[in-house]
Formats: sequence, C-alpha cells, structure tokens
Amino acid sequence: MTTRMIILNGGSSSGKSGIVRCLQAVLPDPWLAFGCDSFVDALPAKMQASDAGIEIAQDGEVRIGAEFRALEAAWTEGVVAMARAGARIIVDDVFLGGAASQERWRKALGELPALWVGVRCESAIAAGRELARGDRAEGMAAMQAEAVHEGILYDLEVDTSHTESLACARTIAARVG
Repeated sequence: MTTRMIILNGGSSSGKSGIVRCLQAVLPDPWLAFGCDSFVDALPAKMQASDAGIEIAQDGEVRIGAEFRALEAAWTEGVVAMARAGARIIVDDVFLGGAASQERWRKALGELPALWVGVRCESAIAAGRELARGDRAEGMAAMQAEAVHEGILYDLEVDTSHTESLACARTIAARVG
C-alpha cells in the first residue's frame, strides 16, 4: 500500500524542519506538513507555561500536562484523518515520551501506512544550532538529542550532523512507496 504519512522524530534543532521543506520540494506529489511546534503555537496562551499545558524550564526540560495530552490526541487524530481522506502528510515531531509517543501515533494510524524516520544529530551540533536560532531554551537540544529515540522503531534513520537537509530528504523520498 502507498505511504500516506511520513513521521519524522528527532530532538530540538536536529534539522527536522529543514528536511520537511526539502521533502516537499523533492517528492513528486504535494505533501502537507504538520509539526509539533505549530501544534504548540496553536495552544491558548494560558496553556503555554502551564502545568496543565506545556512548560519549558530554563534548562530546556519540557514538561507536559494532562490538558496538553488531551488536545495532542485530538490533533493527532485530526492529522491522521486528513491522510485517511487522501492527503499526503509529513509530521515533524519530538517524541518526548519515547516509545509511548510512537505508540500514540501507531494507535491513531491503525492500518494506514506510514514511514517512520529518525532524525539524529550530534548533541554538540544541535546545541550550536539551538544557540544560533535564539528561540529555544538553552539545553533543550542536548537534553533531547538521544532521549527522544529511546525505544523507537524506525524504518529509516538519517543524521544531519554532517549531511545536508536536501540529501536527507532524498534518502527519505527514495523510501516512500
């Protein structure tokens, strides 16, 4: 069956967003992109920096509350529903909960075919990108670099430490069936 979703998982500043833009450019059909950052941006302001929503500590630790999880589940189901309706979807996510995060997606997907992609980046390089971005809590990239991959099963992994986004996107595109 044809891949309807590509799900990229990697830590903050690992290069997922760049890969997504390149994938949209190199894949022959149109693919919609949805990321965890846009989901967080869509939350009401009162849920950002809230123990019920999402809190990002000064050291980069991310804490997620029950209201966040409920809305995230609805968002996940909605993204999958678009794929079921015929859209091709690329998801840019950070599996803070490790295998439990992947399982939430698997449950929502059911039998819908997805390509699971791990996006890795050396901790020091991701930390440098984080610093250059200026929109992340310092320490988040280093904290997430390996932790988000624990217990995750991928179809493919790419490493942006020394490989450009376009090359990673071409590797992923070659696996889309």
